[in-house]
Amino acid sequence: MTSITLELTQIRPRLLAPVNATLRAMFGTSTEIPGLAPDLVVRDLAGWTPAARLADVHLDTLLENSRRRWNAQPHAAAALAWKAYTYWLALPAVLGFASARRVPLLTATDVVMHFDDIRPLVTLGLRPDIPVAVLPSDPIAFSGRPEVKVVPDEEALLGEFRRSLLDEHLNPLLDAIHGRVRLGKRTLLGSLASGVAYGVLRSADAVPGSSAETIDMLLGALGVRDLIELVPGPHGNLELKRKTCCLAFTLPRPKVCPGCCIKTP
Repeated sequence: MTSITLELTQIRPRLLAPVNATLRAMFGTSTEIPGLAPDLVVRDLAGWTPAARLADVHLDTLLENSRRRWNAQPHAAAALAWKAYTYWLALPAVLGFASARRVPLLTATDVVMHFDDIRPLVTLGLRPDIPVAVLPSDPIAFSGRPEVKVVPDEEALLGEFRRSLLDEHLNPLLDAIHGRVRLGKRTLLGSLASGVAYGVLRSADAVPGSSAETIDMLLGALGVRDLIELVPGPHGNLELKRKTCCLAFTLPRPKVCPGCCIKTP
């Protein structure tokens, strides 16, 4: 192992420590989560592919995996594949922001993916040298590491969140799916909005601050604030109501998700 590799191995768990700690609080583990590589980082990239290839070379594989998993028609398979992909993709950045204002920058070149017959759809991981955006108050802002990107304030941090996740990763995939099946972009972006909000709500007991405020900031940065609504739950909690549908109700065994817009009052 070279000295550079050793340094990356030593610092990377520290950079992503808040994210993995929150994952453990949510799932009881950070190493056996469907959809994510163990502890997020993939050190041996053999067999893994940059997520940038998903919008062109590997889109058929993703959609076929979705079709087989849910026995879905093409438009529903695409909607459910997008819903699952965007939830697991966004989660590390969402939890990083919510827990520590420390955001891994999930561009399509810094995220890698792996298809197999065991895990559902696709497994996502992060390159060892993935950039992480932080505020000047973060202790790692003074580490001098090239992968640490210090930004001046929360507005700039949210701008990095949007740029890396949406502009440089999801928008090309969104266009590819929209061009493949008759599926509106609003429907797809509604699943992104609900996935981000659900990640924050599910982690509420493990992260500081107001879940509603965190959701509002993240969705505002992505420009999808209007696609979900937060309402009071029966136990003083917040519940999510969608304004678009993931089309799970069209499956041979129809499913209506909690908060779905097609549910009757």
